[in-house]
Amino acid sequence: MIDWHPIETVFLDMDGTLLDLHFDNYFWRDYLPRRFAKVNNLSLSKSEEFLFERFSQTQGTLEWYCLDFWSDELSLDIAALKTEVQHLIQYRPNAEVFLKKLNESDKQTILVTNAHPKSLALKLNKTNLEIYLDKIYSSHQFNIPKEKPLFWKSFQQALPFNPDKTILFDDSHAVLHSAKSFGIKQLRAIEKPDSKSDSAKPGDFIAVDDFQDIGL
Repeated sequence: MIDWHPIETVFLDMDGTLLDLHFDNYFWRDYLPRRFAKVNNLSLSKSEEFLFERFSQTQGTLEWYCLDFWSDELSLDIAALKTEVQHLIQYRPNAEVFLKKLNESDKQTILVTNAHPKSLALKLNKTNLEIYLDKIYSSHQFNIPKEKPLFWKSFQQALPFNPDKTILFDDSHAVLHSAKSFGIKQLRAIEKPDSKSDSAKPGDFIAVDDFQDIGL
């Protein structure tokens, strides 16, 4: 359980935290390789080999999250392809219930995501996530991903907050470590970001599975 009394600001990641990461994992690991193979007359194994190597070269950078970057790199409309499997976009267990409780509380509720604006727009359209939030920020507005400590310095200039009275929920341990180095005291990981995969490996942070279990 969390002592909510001193907390003024709640930062929430989107993919893998509020929303099931299965949509993103399925798209990048399964759907896109098949579509790329078909367009380029490649075997699936050759398509996967090429794509996964390119992905590994950009992971942790802003390009990794940028749909425009990948559209240019692969000569495909990535945003349009994502709409073809948008039926897989869904909330994680009791995430929407948790958002409703936050919305009724005195806590400032902020979405802080690495998602590209086109991906963010698609997911907001499917979930109406924005109705529960005070503000929404994408790291693309700051030209630096959340994995970099410099992001949080830039972010605080845009949205002043007290790190001692802030809690961050994020499925990325790299992001959590970045936020910790900046000074955010309350940090929670996500135990199972993708409903179709195994639980995440244990890390340095307390992990949340079902948002119903953390109280408010």
